[in-house]
This record gives sequence, C-alpha cells and structure tokens, in this order.
Amino acid sequence: MAVGFRFRDFVPEDQPEKGFESLFKLFMQLVTITSGDVGEALQWLNELDKQYGLTDDNYGMGNFIDDLKKKGYIDENEQAKGEFKITPKTEQGIRKSALEEIFGKLKKSSTGNHRTPHTGQGDEQSTDLREFRFGDSLESIQMTESIRNAQLNHGMDGDEFMLTEGDLEVRENEHKSQTSTVLMIDISHSMILYGEDRITPAKKVAMALAELVKQKYPKDFLDVIVFGNDAWQIEIKDLPYLQVGPYHTNTVAGLELAMDLLRKRKTPNKQIFMITDGKPTCLKEPGGYYKNSFGLDRKVVNKTLNLAAAARRVKIPITTFMITSDPYLQKFVEEFTEVNQGKAYYSGLQGLGHLVFEDYKKNRRKTL
Repeated sequence: MAVGFRFRDFVPEDQPEKGFESLFKLFMQLVTITSGDVGEALQWLNELDKQYGLTDDNYGMGNFIDDLKKKGYIDENEQAKGEFKITPKTEQGIRKSALEEIFGKLKKSSTGNHRTPHTGQGDEQSTDLREFRFGDSLESIQMTESIRNAQLNHGMDGDEFMLTEGDLEVRENEHKSQTSTVLMIDISHSMILYGEDRITPAKKVAMALAELVKQKYPKDFLDVIVFGNDAWQIEIKDLPYLQVGPYHTNTVAGLELAMDLLRKRKTPNKQIFMITDGKPTCLKEPGGYYKNSFGLDRKVVNKTLNLAAAARRVKIPITTFMITSDPYLQKFVEEFTEVNQGKAYYSGLQGLGHLVFEDYKKNRRKTL
C-alpha cells in the first residue's frame, strides 16, 4: 500500500476567533486609545462587533461585560451608577500588553541592574578569573582552580600538599549600578493635529518602559512627567488615562522638572528620555506665558538650548525621540542634541518602541 500526501486548495477560515480572550485584546487596545473611558471603549467594541461579527449566539457582548466584572477588570463607578471604570488590575494589564506589543516577550530577571566596566567586589560573578588580592572575600576564591595551581606550582611530595597565596584564584565580580530615568511625554495639542494620533503610541511606549523597568530592572528609578504649557509629574498607574490638552510645548518647563527630579536621586547614572513631535513654543514668565507657534522663536529656543547645556555639564544625557519627519523640526533637534551631546532618533510611530528599548539598554551600560 503506497503512502503519500494529498494536496488541496487552502481555504482560510472566514470566521474570526470568538470568546473572552479575543475580545479582551481588542478591549485593552481601545481602553488605551480612549484614555481609560470604559463606556467609550465598549461602544467602539460594539461597533466592531456589528462590522466584523466578533461575537455569536454562544458568547455575546453582555457575556463579555459580565466576565470583565467577574474577573476584576472593571468596577461600577460609585459616583455615577451604571458607568464603569477600569481597576488597578487592568492598569497593570495594559502596561504588560504594551510591553509585549512594543518590546516583545521578555524573560524576567531576578537582578535587574545594568553592568559597568568595573570589576572586583561587585554584585554578580563573571567568567573571568584573576589572582587573589588583599581584601578579596573568601567566598570568591575558586578552590578547584587554586588547588590545580598548587599542584602545578609545587607538585605533590608524598602526602604533603602546599597551597600558598600565589596559588589562589578568585572569580571577578561585575559591578551593577542603578540608573535613574525621567521619561518626558509631550501632551501639546500638536500630538493629535492633522488627524494623526501620536499620543497613543507615546503612551504605549511609556507604559511598556515602566513595565520593563519593573520586571527587569527593579532597582532602577523611573519618573514620568508630561509637558504642555507647564510640566508636572504623573504616577505610572495614571499613564492609561493620559490625554492631550489645548497646550503649547513648554520644553523648558519639562527639562527643569526632569533635572530637579534627577538631582534628588543618589544614583550614579542619570538620563532623560523625551518623546515629542514638535518644537518648543512656550515659556512661563512672571507675567504669564510667552507663546509663539510660528517658526522657531529664538527666545524659546535659546532657553531650551541653555538647559541642554546645563544637563550636559552635570552628565545627564538627553535622548530625544522625534515622532515626525519634518526636516525643519529635525534641524532644531540636531542643534539641541549637539549642545547636550546626547542622542536623537527620528521615527515613525511604528518604530518608536524599538528605538526606546534599544537605547535604554545601551545607556544602561554606560558609566557616567
């Protein structure tokens, strides 16, 4: 009897996957876009259901909403009966979802600190061996290698065995140091101008970075600030609710707050990440706000460049992620980056997360 294969035309499944998990993935995306507005996210999900048939007679939208409540993802708003709000469990889930979407699935690390070029009495063993020095701990002595050295250096005379200080070898330890990072997010009105939603990708990057630090670098510090006409600090748990306002771009206020936060951190490595889509257009003065959205205002630009230079003097690099391709704006970022001696990336919205991740890892290996 001949054994072989039978081939036929491939017919893809027309029906999308149905059930809680498939709806939940969409819900998490929509609740991020709607800045935590559960009602609006569910309305959008209903519209998608009508268009694409996401549910069926066995599992409907009512079942999904009941499961969201039972699983602890949404609660009824006590101040407005019949309305729902997301729970801390959902906030964390959004951060984890952003981490997987932008950075890919990462294995957890129990140490979570970055390496420096220094060795000695550090935090983690390396593969390098060296001779014993005064001050090395006894636990770092590698007995197998040390005994082998003794045999090679002194031989074995009967039952006598000689081990001297010169025979001892220790395994190098790599120092690991903490990093303090301030993530600045532009929430000026231009982040949603011309029909482009730039704030949602920026939020996802911020949430993914926060979850990355929490999982892989638990000893590090991450502060998040937003800047429009002014700048203020927000909690990581508030990232899903972040919205663009009717603001100009006060980059000076953002940098001043970022540097103030970093001065309070006693870590050796400090850095600023700034996600923005436009030029600085605003300053806060004693009499109010100085604003100019037309072109690069030299008064605003000079103060911004002065802060970039001040950050360089105290060894705080600034990495700018420019989510626009306007050559006119890129010219300003190039000047800003040259003054600070930092880094700049010009990215479309899809590549932003990868750039943040790669540069975060590179900066972590620097000793500043």
